[in-house]
Amino acid sequence: MISNSIRDNIKSLVRESADIVEVINEYVSLKKAGTRFVGLCPFHSEKTPSFSVNPHRQFFHCFGCGESGDVFSFIMKYHHLEFPEALKTLADKYQIALPEKNMSQEDKKRLQERESLYTVNEAAVDLYQRCLASGEGATAARKYLEQRGVPGAFVEKYRLGFAPSADVVGWSYQTDNLRRLSLSQKAIEKAGLAVEKERGGFYDRFRSRIMFPLLDMTGRVVAFGGRIIGEGKPKYMNSPESLVFEKSRLLFGLYQHKEAIRKARTALVVEGNFDLLLLAVHGIDNVVAPLGTSLTKHHVNSLRGYCSEVVLLFDADAAGLKAAMRSIPFFLAEQLDCRIAVLPEGQDPDSLVREEGKAGIMRHVDAASPLAEFFFDTLVQRHGLTLSGKGKIIQELKPVLEEAADASQKALMVAHFSEKLGLDPGQFMYGRPVEQPALKSIATKGGLLNLPRQERQLIEFLILYPEYLDQLQEAGIGKVVKGDVSQRIVALLKRLQGEGSNTPEQLLTLLVEGEERQYVAELLMGVGDAGNERNKEMVQGMLQELVRWLENISDQEEGLRLQEQIKAAEQRGDTGLLMELLQKKMIADRKRTGY
Repeated sequence: MISNSIRDNIKSLVRESADIVEVINEYVSLKKAGTRFVGLCPFHSEKTPSFSVNPHRQFFHCFGCGESGDVFSFIMKYHHLEFPEALKTLADKYQIALPEKNMSQEDKKRLQERESLYTVNEAAVDLYQRCLASGEGATAARKYLEQRGVPGAFVEKYRLGFAPSADVVGWSYQTDNLRRLSLSQKAIEKAGLAVEKERGGFYDRFRSRIMFPLLDMTGRVVAFGGRIIGEGKPKYMNSPESLVFEKSRLLFGLYQHKEAIRKARTALVVEGNFDLLLLAVHGIDNVVAPLGTSLTKHHVNSLRGYCSEVVLLFDADAAGLKAAMRSIPFFLAEQLDCRIAVLPEGQDPDSLVREEGKAGIMRHVDAASPLAEFFFDTLVQRHGLTLSGKGKIIQELKPVLEEAADASQKALMVAHFSEKLGLDPGQFMYGRPVEQPALKSIATKGGLLNLPRQERQLIEFLILYPEYLDQLQEAGIGKVVKGDVSQRIVALLKRLQGEGSNTPEQLLTLLVEGEERQYVAELLMGVGDAGNERNKEMVQGMLQELVRWLENISDQEEGLRLQEQIKAAEQRGDTGLLMELLQKKMIADRKRTGY
């Protein structure tokens, strides 16, 4: 077992090594604004950036939804991880070795299982790559890639591989090879690479398929997508969900293409892995693909961190259009602009780019229609503009309008579509009303602003510079801090000091969600670099002023206490005690006045 101090030092080392701007910028497009960086919050929908990162404090805060914290908090919330997993993720990124930790058995088991899945998946990538390059039965796979126009460089870049046929290598070829690497059968099964037989034993899940490794946003392989070679169903097969893989949250290609998407400020969404691959081959690499499902809210939320617009490049068949329609509410809720480019009948992005090249694809992208407009036009074609048809259009539009991010967005759409239909806007307004969120004001937060001015300044100084707690306690802070809010914050700072964590950001880990936490977060976000010489002088000046004020308050209280004792001694006729107390009061007055 290692001591608490060693564990705390490891956490501090990782926190200090992990540049919060660098880490968050992998998921949110940040722009410099003064001493801070701002972007669209990944935790709630917004059009105007309210998410702010303070590089000097290594701290983030969203002024819209109130989410805040350090780099660990961000990784935990964004990836839905527990702290040990977030610590491991950041330590791996910055190449910091972690000693064995005294964690709970549950945390240890979960972390070990996640690591075993990553290890198995990485080993499987190597195996599939070898099988494609020189394995038995891979000739057809190599020929297929050549016919589809995939150069060897892109096979390497996307780490494509091949899962051989059971007829050639047997039903447990992959499982047996992975077991020879001392990987556990349980981990191989949980990674979705092996399936247990009813009568015992295992067989390989993927067979006769070109294999696409699927990467999470840290660049680790979490799953696979396999495309069948020859006859067989399904055409595409993905790994089952696991502790490291959620299909509804992951987009194929986002990790590899995030910088291209940022640069273009537009993401193209296609339906299949080969669609994405062939567009990239032809120089269009701001593209992603969902994993055999429609776009989900999580997908759209992820894209919003990298771009301001999405263009759907979907097939013209019924399934493609239906998938596009289902995504409308998510784009409205996330306030992300979306257009749809319907390709010619019988074409998909893969076939079109091979026939017409990059220019052909970009012509369709440039001519793409706004998704909501496209949906409306589709409804008009489907139902017509008879009285009955208009009624059906309204009924299908209502659920979409309910997903508008705010009342103004909904009102704008209602006015637009009602004018197109020649109807009163009230026709759309039946049903449940849209609730508008209550506006928050920092002026009402936490009770801290209701404190006397100097006491509030004292508490704010302690929040920002907790390293001076001992000095202020010696000066008499306990005689001044009377309110519940102030006492609670001082108590939490003492607790952190006892745990060896005296950074202001750590205070947020102890404050529950609410007005006090919001107040403290905004206070931390509002300060700049306390480390430069000018600010050091300013902080020391503030400290001296607060110490003088506390000492003055303490002297005043001591004077009042002596005055009461003098009065009592006089009433009792205790001349000896009276003279002693008068002497003490005279010394105290001289100390206080300087005379």
